[in-house]
Amino acid sequence: MASSWPDAPAAVPRPGAESLSGEDLGQGWTERMIFDAVAAVVPGARAVLRRLVEVGGTASYEEVQDRFAVHPETPIDPKRIGGTLTSIRAVRRRVGPDNRSNLLERDDRRRPCWIEPPLLDGLKRAFDLAEARPDLLRQELADS
Repeated sequence: MASSWPDAPAAVPRPGAESLSGEDLGQGWTERMIFDAVAAVVPGARAVLRRLVEVGGTASYEEVQDRFAVHPETPIDPKRIGGTLTSIRAVRRRVGPDNRSNLLERDDRRRPCWIEPPLLDGLKRAFDLAEARPDLLRQELADS
């Protein structure tokens, strides 16, 4: 059967997680592991990671807390920000490297939050893919 649209453009494949590198970016993390972590965390934790990438990888705990207390799309109660950050570590245990390296580092006494520089580029790539394919990300349940 002949197509009614003879000059139809070729279908462009949608990017997927298979396009990510399996090479070690640092501390055992690969682009695929980083994307899997971004995809698995709750949207609030994902927003915090994205913000840290936007500001170059480092922010104080208070800066994160203040930013998300009034965030227009992903508000996080200041009393819950610690749990949100801890959830990133919990996901890391499931999808990260076998060593004990964290995607997000925290110093609970001095209270900064940071991402090691080699992992920032992997996070940028993960967020680019997440923007192109939001269907690959964990979504909050509508009634939660």
